[in-house]
Amino acid sequence: MDLETGRRFNALKKHLEEEFGPDLNVQSILFLIGVQEYGKGYQKFSKDQKVDLMHVAICTLLEPHGYYEFVGRDEDNWPHFETKDTLPNLKPDEQQELITLAILDYFGF
Repeated sequence: MDLETGRRFNALKKHLEEEFGPDLNVQSILFLIGVQEYGKGYQKFSKDQKVDLMHVAICTLLEPHGYYEFVGRDEDNWPHFETKDTLPNLKPDEQQELITLAILDYFGF
């Protein structure tokens, strides 16, 4: 991650930590995005639901990049997406950078 992206991400983390508490990382931010996109606020989620929330976050973040398309919500209000394009084969640090940049875009940072 370049210096400017790191600076922006640290500013976003600081902003979110004021509301949600210290020590947020990418995984916890993905969880927050998933909860936001689910639209029912925070509640007690099962382990499987937490995984689903992270998936919703990833799909939401990568939709503007053309990888997913929102197709609607089910009867329980869960958002559903369809794959539009295959994700490129990225190294772990490249995956992290793609997600970090998408998170920054999502929050407008």
